[in-house]
Amino acid sequence: MEVILGETREVVRSRPPLVIAETRHGFVCASAGVDASNAKGPETLVLLPLDPDASATRLRERVHGLTGVEIGVIVSDSFGRAWRRGTTDVALGVAGITPLLDLAGRSDSVGYELHATEIAVADEIAGAAELVMGKTDGIPAAVVRGVEMLGDGSGRELVMPKERDLFR
Repeated sequence: MEVILGETREVVRSRPPLVIAETRHGFVCASAGVDASNAKGPETLVLLPLDPDASATRLRERVHGLTGVEIGVIVSDSFGRAWRRGTTDVALGVAGITPLLDLAGRSDSVGYELHATEIAVADEIAGAAELVMGKTDGIPAAVVRGVEMLGDGSGRELVMPKERDLFR
């Protein structure tokens, strides 16, 4: 609990032993992202990166330096979701891709104009990649091809601003 509180900006809800907390990054998640699963051993905890976007940028630059190839990188972790059972991976940090696809102003398949539709592309890629990596398989990365979202952006863009969060 001490580690969880150390990673917490604000406790959003608590029903012992569960704590839903806002992290220093602005993520609202269980246990402030502190995890004992996939840790190197007993008495070891895994924390979220201090700056997930910087981590993604370093990985992207390293791959480019080694291969000369421009790629997008997503640093992800599993999150639970309100009103849904199970977890899915979401993007924490992003480099070299556009994390959100804003469809406002476009028409749907029957001609209605979209007003507030944003697709969390980076989260969708993270979820698909997790299916390949496997939660318990120890595979740290996946290559996703065929997604044309190279561009600029950050994982911070995916965080719901507190003033728009209807559940706090």
